[in-house]
Amino acid sequence: MIEREEQARTFDTAVAAWQDWQEAPWGRLRYAVAEAGLARHLDAVGAGPLRVLDLGGGDGGDAVRLAGRGHHVTVVDYAPAMLETAARRAAAAGVADRITCVEADIAALPMELTDGAFDVVLCHGVLPYSPDARATLRVALGAARAGGIVSVIAMNRHSEPLRAAVRTMDPDAVLAALDADHVRTDLFDTELRLHTAEELTATLRALGCAEVHHYGIRVFCDYIPDDTVKHDPDYYARLERLEIATAGRAPHKHTARLLHLIARTGM
Repeated sequence: MIEREEQARTFDTAVAAWQDWQEAPWGRLRYAVAEAGLARHLDAVGAGPLRVLDLGGGDGGDAVRLAGRGHHVTVVDYAPAMLETAARRAAAAGVADRITCVEADIAALPMELTDGAFDVVLCHGVLPYSPDARATLRVALGAARAGGIVSVIAMNRHSEPLRAAVRTMDPDAVLAALDADHVRTDLFDTELRLHTAEELTATLRALGCAEVHHYGIRVFCDYIPDDTVKHDPDYYARLERLEIATAGRAPHKHTARLLHLIARTGM
């Protein structure tokens, strides 16, 4: 419990830095490509406004986009300042009536959020901070209705050696990255857990998912060493088109910096 409280305080104090990251090209790509991937599957869930649960939704980066498409989103997070920011963003975007913010730990959700009534459950960027990926995914699946979808974004372990090669050009660093299961983030001053699409897909299927689709996010962005050029609007637009076009393509998706799994629950 103490660890959770410390994490919440860490997130709260880093709200401004997190928003800066979201506005950077790599942050914008994270949301744009995730939205495009999710859009491929929403029609299969049902027509009309969907009921969405955004676990660890932070400051509403995904929620505001989905609410803007007419869906009703419940954002759950244990960092109060993040939720306050999400509420302000929703108001500024004119979607406050379609977003509800709930302060809670994913491991102890209020009963009304565990009734299996949500059409879509987002678990984006939660697993890097979770000590038990299976338990977290079980919670996400438990909140989704039969035939609904659960969207999972995690840090891809397969990307770490390639990132080390491009960014450090140090063979020893690449060798060490081959077996790395954590990576350090300066943004939140913590260790992030790395996963693979293969292991998470197996877990989702073991928990009862009927189908799992795998996409990559930031397939090429993180391996282009010149970060400055990515801020150019024309270059960014072309990069976003490339990223969306290759998100579902093998072998590229397997080395993307982030893995994106969209799972369909059993009927």
